[in-house]
Formats: sequence, structure tokens, C-alpha cells
Amino acid sequence: MTDLVLAILHHLLVFLLAFIIAAEFVLMKSDMSLRDLKILTHIDRMYGLVAMLVLAVGAARVAFGLRGWEFYAANHAFWGKIAAFAIVGLLSVKPTLAILRWSRQAKEAGFQMPVAEIKAMRRFLVAEIAVFALIPVFAAMMARDFG
Repeated sequence: MTDLVLAILHHLLVFLLAFIIAAEFVLMKSDMSLRDLKILTHIDRMYGLVAMLVLAVGAARVAFGLRGWEFYAANHAFWGKIAAFAIVGLLSVKPTLAILRWSRQAKEAGFQMPVAEIKAMRRFLVAEIAVFALIPVFAAMMARDFG
């Protein structure tokens, strides 16, 4: 039963993380308003929290799940999934720092959204989405004992 609960929770959190990345992509646009920025700031905080929960529940699955550490340690698809997750995390750093900087600067009079920088951060989000798409590929491989 523990394995089932952890699997369900892990999958729901991963789907939530995908939604958050998509929401960031939708909100981060050239004509982003200060209201959009405020929402984006909150969503980005949720991104970090949900990513940590995905890792924690994933670690619990490895430790307490039916397959055990030995299965995961020897599975290349598992390590591919971990690598993809890590790359997504690394790609998210620059947009997060930009969002935090914009939020601080938005409190100053006359602040204008930096359109060129927004476009550059959207490219990071596109890369995040592309690499994130590999995670369910690796998960499907693992579910079929491939790797």
C-alpha cells in the first residue's frame, strides 16, 4: 500500500510541476504586466517547492517502494530520468533569478519590463519543457524494466 500511495503522490506532483512550467511559459511574454509578474513570482516559488517535494517523494519511493534501491541503482533509465530532472532544475535557475530581480525592480518608479530579457528567459523555459518531456519517456522505460 505504501508503494501505491507514494507512486500516486509522485505522479501527481510531477504533473503539477509540468503545469507550473507551462504556466510560467504562458505568463512570461513580451507584453507582461506587473500583475503578470506578481503571479509569475508566486508560481516560481511554487515551482521550487513542488520540485523539492517531487525529489522527496521520489526518494521515498526508492527507499520504501516495492522495487528497492537495487532496481533503481542498476537502471539506466532511472539515471536518465534523474539527469533530465537535474538539467531542468539547472535550466530554471536563470529565469528564477530574473523573476526575482524584476520583482525587486518593479517596486521602483518608472520600471519597464525588459522585453529582450523576457525573450531570452522564454528560451530557457522552452529548453526546460523540452528536457522535461524526457522524464515521462524514461519513466515509461523504467515501468517496462527497460534500462
